[in-house]
Amino acid sequence: MSERDPDLPLFPLGIVALPGEALPLHLFEERYKDLGARCIAEDREFGIVLVDSDGPRTVGCAVRVTEVLQEFDDGRLDILTRGTRPFRVIEEHHRHSYASAAVEFLDDESEALDHDAAAAVRQAYASLANQATDHEVAPAELMAASAYDLAASVEFAPEAKQQLLESRSENARLHQLLSLLRAALKRLEFADLAQVRGASNGVVRFG
Repeated sequence: MSERDPDLPLFPLGIVALPGEALPLHLFEERYKDLGARCIAEDREFGIVLVDSDGPRTVGCAVRVTEVLQEFDDGRLDILTRGTRPFRVIEEHHRHSYASAAVEFLDDESEALDHDAAAAVRQAYASLANQATDHEVAPAELMAASAYDLAASVEFAPEAKQQLLESRSENARLHQLLSLLRAALKRLEFADLAQVRGASNGVVRFG
């Protein structure tokens, strides 16, 4: 049976976090200052869920605070978080100043890795990183990276990242990521590479 959390704090945002992704956050609303203070004090996860024109999604990604970058006198917080694991909301609560929910953490299905798809993704990612950032990715880094790891370092649209997050198959994520990377490479053919590299800050950022 999948692990559950009966009261996971929720942070609805217009973005998607992925497992392994580093995400800086500025907490300024009172309810989210409360959320941040609790999660830091208890060293516990909270959940980021995408909210867009379709409303809040039921599948989100838990994150954990890895560093408090700055704490202001009024309680505002600049924090660095990292995605940990996907979850599905079972029932939302209103027990705190912020939203929380009973959630089920989601496991991947058991399957043999599609090595051809993985190799194609590594090749496409290395090409994109080289063109967009003028950076050569070490082969060992690529071999150790999952679809989530690679997607987390590319600035894809929230809907694309949400689809990756909701998939319970690594092979399905690899095939989707390959399509996204190839589309990004195609767009680079018509982009000003100097401008793209200047904006990348060493990280592939391509919508």
